[in-house]
Amino acid sequence: MMSLRRLLAVFRKEVWQLKRDRLTIAMIFGIPIIQILLFGYAINTDIRAIPTVVLNQSHSQLSRDLLSDLQASQVIKLKGNVHHVEEIETLLRQGKISIGIVIPPDFERRLQDSSRAAAQLLVDGSDPIILGAAKQLTAMPFHLNSQSVPPQNRLFEVRHFYNPEKRSAMNTIPGLIGVILTMTMVIFTAISLVRERERGNLELLINTPITSNELMLGKMLPYIAIGFFQVTLIMLLGLVIFDVPVRGQLVDVYIAALVFIAANLTLGLLFSTLAKSQLQALQMTIFIMLPSILLSGFMFPFDGMPEAAQWIAEILPLTHFERLIRGIILRGADLSELWPELLALIAFASVTMLLALKRFRKRLD
Repeated sequence: MMSLRRLLAVFRKEVWQLKRDRLTIAMIFGIPIIQILLFGYAINTDIRAIPTVVLNQSHSQLSRDLLSDLQASQVIKLKGNVHHVEEIETLLRQGKISIGIVIPPDFERRLQDSSRAAAQLLVDGSDPIILGAAKQLTAMPFHLNSQSVPPQNRLFEVRHFYNPEKRSAMNTIPGLIGVILTMTMVIFTAISLVRERERGNLELLINTPITSNELMLGKMLPYIAIGFFQVTLIMLLGLVIFDVPVRGQLVDVYIAALVFIAANLTLGLLFSTLAKSQLQALQMTIFIMLPSILLSGFMFPFDGMPEAAQWIAEILPLTHFERLIRGIILRGADLSELWPELLALIAFASVTMLLALKRFRKRLD
């Protein structure tokens, strides 16, 4: 027969144990709060402030009216003017802009010609959401010089680069490389030192001449090999099943992956020095994974998020790797064009490694 007194005793014991576990209490309150804030405030599928440059060859009042109307829509954010179409293509490849507006010299005459578009939108079509936002601009009503554009006229022609078939897999597969590496690398290393302590293996390491640096690096090396295997497997499956080509250099892919793997491994090691149990290490990993996946630009447009959310996203390594891997695989960019993202990952890995080494002590307590 079930005893109510014994049941209440176990209940009280679990409550007291939870009260002593501050990390678990923080997760109980933290995860719902973070998800509500992320989905309700930071995540916005109505993209705004898409970085855009303009090639205005007309320099007429009508062209300036058009640009003014486009800015008023808040869909685009003008970052400057260029003098050649090649500059737009370079900026698109580097990922510095998502849309380029080209207004030809005969813009005013084209407005009266219904057989062709009056201007062009050059769009990074690797992201279907950006392409959809650009197409929304073509459906907007414009009033140039206090007169509406004739309805039969096509104001914009949209030219999308890097994804001519408009397949979402082109954008998703490269992004999954970063997500999968984040999930596996951080989890593996976050529980590594904790597992050594719980199993008593750390007691054996105390009596060896191994230094803290050697122990940390020795634990990282096998997972670097695992990370490279995962990168290769994802790219092969993406190519064979979804026909996602690698337009950039393979060596650039693996260099970017190496730095990103190092950043995740050092973060996991830092978590392992903070956690007292494998459960706590796993909780810390979940705590960092949610913002990483949601704010990095993998699922939702980065430019559609508020500035505060973008500042947080810039701290996370997945944000920079998403820009790196998509730039190399989809747009054929090289590391010399994406060096700010690579530098950000190196800085993150260096800081977290130093913090992990500072906190680690080769002792049982």
